[in-house]
Amino acid sequence: MRSILIASGVAVAVLAASAWALAAVAPGDSAKKAGASQAAPGAVTPQADPPRATPSRASRGGTRSPEPTPEPARKTAAPKPKPKKKKPAYRVLRSGSCEASYYWQGQMTASGERFDPSELTAAHKTLPMGSKVRVTNKNNGRSVTVRINDRGPYAGGRCLDLSRAAMKKVGGTGAGVIPVRYQVLKRT
Repeated sequence: MRSILIASGVAVAVLAASAWALAAVAPGDSAKKAGASQAAPGAVTPQADPPRATPSRASRGGTRSPEPTPEPARKTAAPKPKPKKKKPAYRVLRSGSCEASYYWQGQMTASGERFDPSELTAAHKTLPMGSKVRVTNKNNGRSVTVRINDRGPYAGGRCLDLSRAAMKKVGGTGAGVIPVRYQVLKRT
């Protein structure tokens, strides 16, 4: 049994050497190399590499070709910030203090437009329609700029009737009537 194992091991070694020799053969030399390996199974001579015009990357002593550089990541264009709306510059024509109330019922205004409680508008007895007025709550310092589009109020001591949205901006909807400082503005 031992002799069978040794003989089969030698046969495997010879077959492996033959396969290696066939794999190393150049395509044009296959018949010549195949015949040489069959003639002398134990005598396999390695073939030298043909000379190269340019050194390969693995050749010793030469300069290495540079590593391929990865492509830089594409930069996405940052979204351009929207230009901020400039607040128009105003000059104060006159100012005063009084009490202001608010109203929210849908009705026609004295200017002819329909009243919208969500717009920053107000009613005044004498100011021209379309006037801009800065209204500041004396209790908390919050202010809002409103447009005059109606006439009123007709209750004593009050000079402005603000829309619900304007009163909310100055923080007075809970009180109903608040002390205010007002400034009539003119564009410069």
